[in-house]
Amino acid sequence: MHERMLKMSKTVVLAEKPSVGKDIAKVLRCHKQGNGYFEGDRYVVTWAFGHLVTHADPEAYGEQYKKWRLEDLPLLPDRLKLVVIKKTGRQFQQVKQLMSRPDVKEIVIATDAGREGELVARWVIEKAHVKKPIKRLWISSVTDKAIKEGFQRLRDGKEYENLYHSAAARAEADWLVGINATRALTCKHNAQLSCGRVQTPTLAMIAQREAEIKNFKPKAFYGMEAEAENGLKLVWQDGKSKDWRIFSQEKRDRLLSMLGNREAVVTEVRKTKKKRFAPSLYDLTELQREANQRFGYSAKETLSTLQSLYEYHKVVTYPRTDSRYLSSDIVSTLKDRIEACRVGPYVQLAQQARLHLKPGKHVVDDSKVSDHHAIIPTEEPVFLDKLSVKERKIYDLVVKRFLAVMYPPFEYEQTTVRADIGGETFVAKGKVILAQGWKQVYGDLVEEEEEKEGIKEQILPKLTEGQRLAIRAINPTQGETKPPELFTEGSLLAAMENPAKFMGNERKDLIKTLGETGGLGTVATRADIIEKLFDSYLIEKNGKHIRITSKGKQLLDLVPEELKSPALTAKWEQKLSAIAKGKLNKAAFVSEMRGYAKAVVNEIKESEKTFRHDNLSTKKCPDCGKRLLEVKGKKGQMLVCQDRECGYRKSVSIVTNARCPECKKKLELRGEGEGRIFVCTCGHREKYAAFQQRKEKEKKGKVSRREIANYIKQQNKQQEEGHPALKEALSKLFKQD
Repeated sequence: MHERMLKMSKTVVLAEKPSVGKDIAKVLRCHKQGNGYFEGDRYVVTWAFGHLVTHADPEAYGEQYKKWRLEDLPLLPDRLKLVVIKKTGRQFQQVKQLMSRPDVKEIVIATDAGREGELVARWVIEKAHVKKPIKRLWISSVTDKAIKEGFQRLRDGKEYENLYHSAAARAEADWLVGINATRALTCKHNAQLSCGRVQTPTLAMIAQREAEIKNFKPKAFYGMEAEAENGLKLVWQDGKSKDWRIFSQEKRDRLLSMLGNREAVVTEVRKTKKKRFAPSLYDLTELQREANQRFGYSAKETLSTLQSLYEYHKVVTYPRTDSRYLSSDIVSTLKDRIEACRVGPYVQLAQQARLHLKPGKHVVDDSKVSDHHAIIPTEEPVFLDKLSVKERKIYDLVVKRFLAVMYPPFEYEQTTVRADIGGETFVAKGKVILAQGWKQVYGDLVEEEEEKEGIKEQILPKLTEGQRLAIRAINPTQGETKPPELFTEGSLLAAMENPAKFMGNERKDLIKTLGETGGLGTVATRADIIEKLFDSYLIEKNGKHIRITSKGKQLLDLVPEELKSPALTAKWEQKLSAIAKGKLNKAAFVSEMRGYAKAVVNEIKESEKTFRHDNLSTKKCPDCGKRLLEVKGKKGQMLVCQDRECGYRKSVSIVTNARCPECKKKLELRGEGEGRIFVCTCGHREKYAAFQQRKEKEKKGKVSRREIANYIKQQNKQQEEGHPALKEALSKLFKQD
């Protein structure tokens, strides 16, 4: 019997991470544990640790490339080599051995269902030199139910070969451009200057925004507001342009003097019933933007938190999606998903959502779902007490948006009043809420509308056309045009997703080339791009805003013009998408990128521009003696050696999670040893020892979380069993009867 079992053919299942591998093994009943795998009667489940294989470093193409020299560039190998990553080499050998076993007849790719997940698996298979039939597990959640259903409908691996070609083309393009441009700039200027196909255009957008703000010249505008005796406020509006602003004070004052305090005649009372559906479901970028806006989370923080909710807790679907819609096959699962999140604060909301399970085109649209649908809850029950603070906040966003789209629209009646005062038009607006609809989910009983056309909505008195109103006063108003705001991580993500909205003079050309959409990077890579800009000291945080550093400005001055263009990079992303759809040959794209890398290197070599360190400190490097650079990273300030080959760096200050007692902002810890001191931007300063003493005092005055939990547990138990005193009183009462 045992020998017959050994002769049975088996299938190797390759997951992306150990946690997912264990989940799949459990579902497939693979209970025999080996070193880096689980085995059952039919399946052997193993895993990667993210990537096990990557592109080789330049030195793999010749000893001369161990040193960075301008004369050795451009580096354009005929074919890029793949190498096993050293720290995960043992697991790669295990995976290779399992795939090469004679009893293994088939491989199932069960890595993340996306472009990068496909690359993880295909590179492993290619490097292992295994040529066996491939099937693909394509699921949007890792619950037991999703895994079972996924294995019942495994797809042919050939369906995803174009996706792999797209992923490989992206990786090769980034290597060719990144390696050559970075080495050329660094060697030319003997400074650590990092640039790339996506990160440099992103940096250019940040620089452009700062330039717009710097060059912005505020323009004063003027207006008028009439106040009627019944409390109605009417705003002046130009009869032709409908603009409520006058950019000439003289013209406004002339109108004001002509009008005096004449009476107003109501010329129109128009009532319009309107409805607004809930905002669309989240894709990754929209969720990262909102988490940044509400909680100050970085794009990387939000993604890692989502990944935990997806992989570990299994309560949300696949995070790296670019769709905000559901596919029609998900509709039948909505009831179970609502039931799964019907806990705690969502009980009543979920019960109401179950009554409206007829999502329309604004929620379900197969044409707007490519690889994955929007981020929504799974059918797996959630245990809120097992979630961390960050997980709880991100889950709350996902659940509320999911429940909101199930609700009816928010309905209201908008009233627009137009009145004539001395031949000039004045307008007032107001609204009456008819049905809260989805706003019940967010607790918005009354919504403050955005000010449109400079007219604030108000509670309107009863008015009829032809009615005359006595005017108490016509008051002058004025304001100033405002510059655009500096980027936050949230708004930068939006700009990367759709650069056409943020490109100023290039906007028309960009839309002509790409249409209204066409982004920098993908939903899966944008967070890493932003982090890389911080880590390279090209950008820095200023409160919640992002600013370009002096190093970043100089880098943009040194790189070739095309490498800064969001239009060109977005166009490349479209070509990668075309490769994934089988509409463009991978070799043609890579050939274009090789030519581009060569042109970039030549332009850098011929450039006469220079780089100057303007952040030199007075301190010298203990290793090489050169003066250290003062740099401001995302997590604090550092001293870094200016010689790139030295590599010395030392932390000077760290942004901590400790809060200022004055303004509640995060404190910065500076210095070393007993001389350490906490510093805040508001001016508060506190020695480390004094801070520790203050925290100890505060701790003594607080009740611990465990004590609170035990107290609540006791209260619940008393409620369930009945209060002892009450029990005794009732017992006596019954005895009397």
